[in-house]
Amino acid sequence: MNLANYINDLLYRYNCIIIPNFGGFVTNKIGATIDEATRTFNPPKKQITFNSHLKKNDGLLANYIATSENISFEEASNAIDRVVAEWKNDIQTNPLQIGAVGVLTLNERGQIIFEPNLHVNYLSSSFGLSSVESASIERYKQQVKPIIPVHTAATENKKGIPTFIKYAASAAILLTLGFFGNNAYLQNKQQTILANQEKAIEKKIQSATFVIPNPLPTIELNVVKEIEKPFHIVAGAFQIIENAEKKVTQLKELGYDAKIIGTNKWGLTEVSFNSFADRNDAINSLYKIQRTISADAWLLEK
Repeated sequence: MNLANYINDLLYRYNCIIIPNFGGFVTNKIGATIDEATRTFNPPKKQITFNSHLKKNDGLLANYIATSENISFEEASNAIDRVVAEWKNDIQTNPLQIGAVGVLTLNERGQIIFEPNLHVNYLSSSFGLSSVESASIERYKQQVKPIIPVHTAATENKKGIPTFIKYAASAAILLTLGFFGNNAYLQNKQQTILANQEKAIEKKIQSATFVIPNPLPTIELNVVKEIEKPFHIVAGAFQIIENAEKKVTQLKELGYDAKIIGTNKWGLTEVSFNSFADRNDAINSLYKIQRTISADAWLLEK
């Protein structure tokens, strides 16, 4: 059995894959990035890390193998234990290649170091997206024309410009300044009048009193927000919907909050014992159900 292939498949669907008595692969979604040095645009992806403290069996990997290999949950668990024993022995002397996921090695203190495969993107929403390298952009630089200096009056006189033209130009400038000065005075006066009118209107508004003789009664709405429960303890999957409904009835008689949670990729209707919002609560309940009710129960995250 190639355990690395099953881990590789589950990383596309789940955020945490635990290998019992060995460790767990944890994913974290990161957004698109830009490498400014190479001008490369990278799509969003899942960043994968390895946590050697996640060793407790949550049933996810064993149940997936049991379904794929058409064997029992116990047989799948025993097969995982045999592979883990081989991995622990091999990693003592050589780097351990986990399929397309990455490589595990031991450091000088005996700790497991994980080096992920950066060429595989496990984020299903980025399927088909690859890195894109952009060509360099050359920005247009506008050429500024040099400023032509203005000739002085002495220079103009040297060129033989008649004196009466200079006086006419000076008179035109003075008339223009007088027009703009008068216009500015009128604008300032008009703004003062408008400001006084606005102040008078504000005083009237502030002194006004609004009375509502028959106010409407206050209505209180109690809205209960439904808590999302993505962790389900699966009791079984049925090809006939009537059998799934019978299973729900049987579990409810036993005191479970059983329900139909949908169909899997094989078209089978799945029935759960209970659903939980917290993963730890779901795992604790799963262990209890496996000990007392059904050893084939397993945890599903939707």
